[in-house]
Amino acid sequence: MPATNNISEREIRPSVVFRKVTNGFRSDWGAQIHAGYRSVTGTARLGGQPALQAIRDLIGGKFACA
Repeated sequence: MPATNNISEREIRPSVVFRKVTNGFRSDWGAQIHAGYRSVTGTARLGGQPALQAIRDLIGGKFACA
């Protein structure tokens, strides 16, 4: 087990930058949409799948996290 949490910090960094650049989320649903999008695309990236294909699979009901 690594002694630091650098992997976790690298995973959330794009969301932090997005939030700072756009001056925060104006609504709760906007934050939830962004979090869901990052979750789906991040999971797909870890599995070697393109983000667009993961979103298509999610819409089509074929997205699998395992």
